Amino acid sequence: MQKRVLLATVLSFAFFIAYDYFFIPKNLPTDQNQTISSQANAQNAAPSTTTASASTANTVAPNATSESKNIAVVKSSHFEAHIDNLGRISKFYLNDEKYKNEDGSRIELTSKTLLPLEIRFSDTNLNEQAFKTDYISSAAELDVTNSKQTLVLTQNLEGSSVTKKLTFYPNGNYDLEVGVSGGEYFITPGFRPSVAVDNYTVHGALIRYADDKLKILEDGDVDGTEAFNDANIAAASDRYYTSLFYSFDKPLNVLVSTDTAENAIVFIKNSGEFRAGGYIGPKDHKILKSIDNRLTDVIEYGWFTFIAKPMFAFLSVLHDYIGNWGWAIVVLTLVIRLVLFPLTYKGMLSMNKLKELAPKVKELQAKYKGDPQKLNAHMMDLYRKHNANPMGGCLPILMQIPIFFAIYRVLLNAIELKAAPWILWVKDLAVMDPYFVLPILMGITMFLQQKLTPTNFTDPMQEKIMKFLPLIFTFFFVTFPAGLTLYWFINNVCSVIQQIFVNKLFEKHKKAEVKA
Repeated sequence: MQKRVLLATVLSFAFFIAYDYFFIPKNLPTDQNQTISSQANAQNAAPSTTTASASTANTVAPNATSESKNIAVVKSSHFEAHIDNLGRISKFYLNDEKYKNEDGSRIELTSKTLLPLEIRFSDTNLNEQAFKTDYISSAAELDVTNSKQTLVLTQNLEGSSVTKKLTFYPNGNYDLEVGVSGGEYFITPGFRPSVAVDNYTVHGALIRYADDKLKILEDGDVDGTEAFNDANIAAASDRYYTSLFYSFDKPLNVLVSTDTAENAIVFIKNSGEFRAGGYIGPKDHKILKSIDNRLTDVIEYGWFTFIAKPMFAFLSVLHDYIGNWGWAIVVLTLVIRLVLFPLTYKGMLSMNKLKELAPKVKELQAKYKGDPQKLNAHMMDLYRKHNANPMGGCLPILMQIPIFFAIYRVLLNAIELKAAPWILWVKDLAVMDPYFVLPILMGITMFLQQKLTPTNFTDPMQEKIMKFLPLIFTFFFVTFPAGLTLYWFINNVCSVIQQIFVNKLFEKHKKAEVKA
């Protein structure tokens, strides 16, 4: 049983080591995608147009005749959007204090790699002309702080015309109506926001189907151009932010291609009129839900989404009552421990019983050394006689692994924790503890838990590995967000208290048996 406990612990640790090595980008500069020039973008191929006859036509965004210039500005208390002369959202700033950079400057979400609302035509000549012809705006400035406002952009081409009617709302979402007279075209929600590259960012595209299923395409995983013809959300996302189109009335014909750096880029294929909703901004649960509850699927938690989603919903409810995300995490941890208490209690009792039976197990091992069948049979009889379950100590650990992974993703992906303080030195639960207090406390409580937990190791090497695990985990958790480390620390404190209680109860039970 102890070997299984050790294996479960080591495998959990190995998962994080592997995740860090294979999936977390190393030494990448902040705003790396912002450094890609618009000239490089001009050479990027747009997605193929796939027809029934399987023929393709590649479209490129040619160099504009001059540098783009702004023709309209849309302002809100929450954001500021700039529209350039090619009818694209060239800049999108977040005004809220929590999203500002350390120097106090506003976060800018668009990337020069591919700008939102850019249109590319299948017809090469028309496409060339479109990138050399300026749009005309119906207004130079809109203020949508208190109510929605509409901006109309028009572009007159030889043999065709383009109209973009944009209705902006205060939270950063907008309604989009496009009218194109002639020719198949592609329109994009833009390249994923690239505010910063950090150790936990997953970049790529997310497609939500009409049947509510999700398809995630991380950067580097897109093979050529992939088509999705029954989608209602097409999003380009990173850890905290997204730029997306959505249409719940009429399916989107989505094409996901790649740029020269193998980053996923999203286009919607269409001809004639196109209507959809759009959004640029943080993946804030309340904001997305206020637009449409289905948009919250853009906040994706991986394999354990079915556990993570209700867990975040409960965490959010706790925050609404408590008013502090740190204390909400503490209460959430306590609730999880209470729910799992019957299971962990039985597991701890089982481990105490197994420790008590260890000398008898050694006697059986010596007696039936050459006969494993008889050894197993007598060991099972021994366990049955004393009502001990050799798997009882493993089950609570196995139960907690998916819960830990789920809350791991919740606390990593929740932008609500960004710039959210807990107490004293913890000013931001989304970044590492600046003074390493929580990782050290986590390591100390893990060591105490290990000392209090009954063991019956027969292999000295296993015992040494277990002794070093608290130290290894402490160093590993140093770079983890404070919110996640807080959860693990409180979880360890609960385990220590529970183990002390079980140990005393078991000793009391033993004394009662001796007296009897």
